[in-house]
Amino acid sequence: MASRWDAASLHLRLAGGRLARLGSTLVLVAALAACSTGNKEPDLEGFTAEEIYKRGEYELEVSSRAGEAVRYFSEVERLYPYSQWAKRALIMQAFAYHRDRDYEEARAAAQRFLDTYPGDEDAAYAQYLLALSFYDQIDEVGRDQGLTFQALRALREVIERYPDSEYARSSILKFDLAFDHLAAKEMEIGRYYLKKRHYNAAINRFRVVVEDFQTTTHTPEALHRLVESYLALGLTEQAQTAAAILGYNFQASPFYADSFRLLNGQGLAPDAAGEGWLRDIYRQVVLGQWL
Repeated sequence: MASRWDAASLHLRLAGGRLARLGSTLVLVAALAACSTGNKEPDLEGFTAEEIYKRGEYELEVSSRAGEAVRYFSEVERLYPYSQWAKRALIMQAFAYHRDRDYEEARAAAQRFLDTYPGDEDAAYAQYLLALSFYDQIDEVGRDQGLTFQALRALREVIERYPDSEYARSSILKFDLAFDHLAAKEMEIGRYYLKKRHYNAAINRFRVVVEDFQTTTHTPEALHRLVESYLALGLTEQAQTAAAILGYNFQASPFYADSFRLLNGQGLAPDAAGEGWLRDIYRQVVLGQWL
């Protein structure tokens, strides 16, 4: 689920197209390179903030690793802490760390930017990078989902604080994907319990999907698995109600066809029967009775 950024387009926005004119900076690059040998820290006190910043851009463009670029951007901050170049260098550190998949450092740099320049025009991008540093670590469904929750919180910050920014739409899409990811986790655990015939535990997981993640792609299957679980427990009214909700909202789904066959095999049909939490869902979703 990881995203990738076009470094050139970002630099064009932040640095006014300087990388497109890279040839004019080669002499400067050579001079700056001469100030640093081996792993020693560069002696850059004789260079302007812009010159050091350009060297950082150059390193970011030509190197597959962000370490050298970050060194130069950090020097801009150290030598010219109150300049516009220091501000640019900080956001570029966050970008460089993120490109390098050093997500912890990317978060730290992005958060420092937000703390130092909360009203800046690039604050939205800093918040977006912070969110991505969580989102891009969302991996397989089987892993712990703490990062998913953190990604959702950070993405919501982008959406709510910067609704008119160019990053809001992307954040909404990623929020939906992360939300779907959490539902997938619940389904995975629920299917495990169902396979082990721990039906009550399975029902609790599928219920979470139906109640809390009903806008995700996993709702049809969750309703079908509820039909399976309730039938296994002999709770036919709950099974019928789950199938009725499934049929009303997802009649074309193959999961509805499977649920219908299961009920039909026991002489039953989808129907809102009995009472309980599923009947409440039926009243709300099908009948529109929310009170």
